[in-house]
Amino acid sequence: MENFIVSARKYRPQTFDTVVGQKSITNTLKNAIKNNQLAQAFLFCGPRGVGKTTCARILAKTINCAFLSPNMEACDQCPSCVSFNENASFNIYELDGASNNSVDDIRTLVDQVRIPPQMGKYKVYIIDEVHMLSASAFNAFLKTLEEPPPYAKFILATTEKHKILPTILSRCQIFDFKRITVDDIAGHLHHVAEMEHITADDNALHIIAQKADGAMRDALSIFDQLVSFAGDQLTYNTVLENLNVLDYEYFFKITDQILQGDISGPLLTINDIIGKGFEGQHFIIGFGEHLRNLLVCKDTATAGLLETAPSIRAHYVEQSARCPVSLLLTLLDINNRCDLNYKTSNNKRLHLELSLMQMCAPMIRQNGGQTAPPAAAIAPPAPPKPAPVAVVPGLPSQETTVQPPASHPQPPAPVVQHAEAGPGQPESSGSPAETPPRKPSETVRMRDIKSDFTSTTSIRKPVSKTGNDALANDEDLARYEITTPFTQTELILCWDEYADKLKNESPHLYSTLKNSRPVLQDNWNITFTLDNKVLEDELTLRKTDMMEFLRMQLNNFKIQLKTTIAESQQTLKPYTDKEKFELMAGKNPALRTLREELDLEIEY
Repeated sequence: MENFIVSARKYRPQTFDTVVGQKSITNTLKNAIKNNQLAQAFLFCGPRGVGKTTCARILAKTINCAFLSPNMEACDQCPSCVSFNENASFNIYELDGASNNSVDDIRTLVDQVRIPPQMGKYKVYIIDEVHMLSASAFNAFLKTLEEPPPYAKFILATTEKHKILPTILSRCQIFDFKRITVDDIAGHLHHVAEMEHITADDNALHIIAQKADGAMRDALSIFDQLVSFAGDQLTYNTVLENLNVLDYEYFFKITDQILQGDISGPLLTINDIIGKGFEGQHFIIGFGEHLRNLLVCKDTATAGLLETAPSIRAHYVEQSARCPVSLLLTLLDINNRCDLNYKTSNNKRLHLELSLMQMCAPMIRQNGGQTAPPAAAIAPPAPPKPAPVAVVPGLPSQETTVQPPASHPQPPAPVVQHAEAGPGQPESSGSPAETPPRKPSETVRMRDIKSDFTSTTSIRKPVSKTGNDALANDEDLARYEITTPFTQTELILCWDEYADKLKNESPHLYSTLKNSRPVLQDNWNITFTLDNKVLEDELTLRKTDMMEFLRMQLNNFKIQLKTTIAESQQTLKPYTDKEKFELMAGKNPALRTLREELDLEIEY
């Protein structure tokens, strides 16, 4: 049986012109060969499967060719080209940076560089995955890389440029390879299919190209896998089935259901999708891409960003015309939040269904609360008509908020209702009536209108309307005027009592309060000195609770607590472990307690 060669090797480009998707780089290399301006070292970097090693091999083959074409391509007939094609060239060395990453490997390479080529102009060293070299190996390579013999050329390839030392980067010409576009990959797959006598749908090839994520090697590997399954007929459904890709039609269908405000439609569709074995996360990602494609179709300037098969683009353009931009942005935001919270949700299916129902909500509101008949039980009830509102003098119409009193009082005006003049009723003054008259029981009274301004007293405790609660509020107000005198000793006792409450809850703050004493100042101000800003921030969190405790215990509601930070004093710098521990323990006595409880020893 003949040995099978995968398409990635069988159809590997052999010339610059056959390289897919890297036109700017191949043109630059060809011009450098034509103008005899070859650098001593090149660095090819970029994602996997985009042609870095392929271009390195083509460059090595071309610069040693004896009969270059006018287009700066190798002839494939001279001894150098023939030996290269047969993998028997003594002038081209390929090394793997992952397995030759030591200093000894680089020293061996440097020794080989000293020997001139036996055939051709140059000795070319291709080092793949060069970022795997150790730092010592890089340093051993620096001098040779910067000043090699005139016949030596180095081509380094890597997928992780950021791991290479800057001293290496500065000695190389850097070429950044880009991801290959979906159209370029699909076109190359079409060429391979023709060479293999395989009938493939354009939509199927575009799905493979999208799945490859810009890597030609991945696309060819997927192509070989699908051909093994389907034979010489590669259809769109075959690709969907084998690559676990969701059909475009599901996304178009759900979008149409959202535009109709049909809540039950997306729920039934997502149930069908999950029933076919697709994960909810898979749908969320695909639907987000679908909404993005609809958005880029809204403008001809961004229509080129749409990477789909030509037969599907017309469907995108048609549906995009029916979707307002504001709606698409809203759907994208909901879909993005669903994606972020999906993994942490306990009920993932419900989380996805709620997001779909939220997507239907804007169209339901636009339709006046109407939805499809099957979803009548699910859809929220139509919002009631606005109730008639009495116009209060001095207030804007349709609102019942109280304005601050003006500097000059205005004369009272009668209450005007927005009502149509009926039999026996005088026509109302003011704006024309639009709503029916308010019932007597619905008349707005000034005492029922709540002000937007809140007093400082109401912040402490809401004011009730009953007689007993009103009396309690008066007592609270009177309590804040109590200023019972107390002494420094009484303050210390209350201070220690509060500190004891924190002994188990916050040992660190407990030690701070115990070791520092408060000082009673004028006007019932209490000052408290702390060692540093960190302790002050920690005490700030409990300052309100602490003041309330002292006020209640000392029966003085004018107490104010103020904290200051002690000025730092110059001390000798600790050098030994014991001195360092004593310094830290002086600032934080809890460390000494921790050392005693754990029975820790200090090394001297």
